[in-house]
Amino acid sequence: MYGIERRAFLRYMATVSAIPFVAQHAAGQVTDKPVFDGDPYTLGVASGDPTADGVVIWTRLATRPLDGGGMPHAAVKTRWEVATDEAFSDVVRSGEALAMPQLGHSVHVEVEGLKPHHWYFYRFHAGNETSPVGRTRTAPAADDMPQQVRFAFTSCQHYESGYFNGYPHMQQEDLDLVVHLGDYIYEYGGADNRPRKHIGGEIHTLDDYRTRYAQYRLDETLQETHRRFPWLVTWDDHEFDNNYANLVSEEDGISPEAFLARRMNAYQAYYEFMPLRRSSFPQGPHMKLYRSCQYGRLANFNMLDTRQYRTDQPNGDHQKPMTGKALAQSATMLGDAQEHWLMSELLKSQSTWNVLAQQVMVAPLNRGEGDDRRYSMDQWPGYEISRRRLLNFMHQRQIPNPVVLTGDIHVNWVNDLQLDFQDPKSPLVGTELVGTAMTSGGNGGNVIPEYERAAAQNEFVRWYNSNRGYVSCELTPERWTTHFRTTPFVDKPNSPIETKASFVIEAGRPGAQHV
Repeated sequence: MYGIERRAFLRYMATVSAIPFVAQHAAGQVTDKPVFDGDPYTLGVASGDPTADGVVIWTRLATRPLDGGGMPHAAVKTRWEVATDEAFSDVVRSGEALAMPQLGHSVHVEVEGLKPHHWYFYRFHAGNETSPVGRTRTAPAADDMPQQVRFAFTSCQHYESGYFNGYPHMQQEDLDLVVHLGDYIYEYGGADNRPRKHIGGEIHTLDDYRTRYAQYRLDETLQETHRRFPWLVTWDDHEFDNNYANLVSEEDGISPEAFLARRMNAYQAYYEFMPLRRSSFPQGPHMKLYRSCQYGRLANFNMLDTRQYRTDQPNGDHQKPMTGKALAQSATMLGDAQEHWLMSELLKSQSTWNVLAQQVMVAPLNRGEGDDRRYSMDQWPGYEISRRRLLNFMHQRQIPNPVVLTGDIHVNWVNDLQLDFQDPKSPLVGTELVGTAMTSGGNGGNVIPEYERAAAQNEFVRWYNSNRGYVSCELTPERWTTHFRTTPFVDKPNSPIETKASFVIEAGRPGAQHV
């Protein structure tokens, strides 16, 4: 990691923090009728963060996405349309937006005035070029109780580890939305025995991160899944730096200036490539990603950030006994502001299902042997008081039907969340569904002795599996049904899909039942 002079760093911070205002009030050259030397929509279209009356629609103009974008250093005027039909015979909303050079010519439009729980189609125009047609759906009205909502969630899609074989099957499902729980890209390059072309080494600069996202988004299966469904996204660590915690790098000897300069680049690139609202716009090396998305009175999705605000991992970030700093009162996974916001969201929720979409395992999975009890210090057990406080809150306040969605670990798990994990008779508070990786870890499907032992000796574990894939969920007012979809291989394309297991959670009865 390279250093940066402190005064220059502070000036740069002030400049970047002002970008939201610059993006809304462009000064200087604006190209009204651009002429492109290639297709400006190589990175496709996407939508996300749906509300009852709107949604974010996204594109990024880039004729040469792997070579700096290929765009002029000027704002480019784009036009957008939203229609009720794919032929655009019934356009219901339209307008103009500027693709700004300082935002990599990305476009984020917050469409309003749409009908609740309706499908829509959208597209962009720039010069004589028209984008692919995207499809999106608004959320149900706040006081509506839809009879069903379907979504899929996934995480951990290391490009060099394999092909994104789950996405073509996800596209065939009748989904309302897709939830991505982080590790959308990997900040380091390929590994040994990689099935796909190596796409570069460790990245640090804004251009590095932009290129890495473009490499991933050029994958047709990922791009097409964005085109078909609205997404709710949050990050984990590999969008920036492995296992980082707030202002602490995994590596020793990294200066705060260099660390924050790199984080600023990573966060801005993430915003540029995701269909996020202005409320998530990065402010220098900070970016507020936690937010809620309400699906009527059926479900409320609380999208959490367990990286940016946590204290440093105690006792190192590997498997250690739950002692010392792991039991510190001051240790926090969410930070005070996010934790209090989450509690407020849960208290005021009128939804049947209260979803916590986040990154690392909440259940305290003992991976040791015998009396040598060991837990991942990077997961919630490394912040045990913070973990207990959240579960106690949900139990004491009688929060209806909490369900935690988790990524990160590259393995499927189904866990009962107990108030006191040391007491097998302790009350159940909720259920945790842990999704496997899309590709990270290679083909998977193998027996992992450590996890076999953990599944056997932790009574709250209902099931685990080490295949790659995604998780599909169907919610009704009475029950939550989960299907664990797996791809037998990722080292070559066109894998079939299997359903390894299905579980049901009955409303008002915490804990998952194997179907």
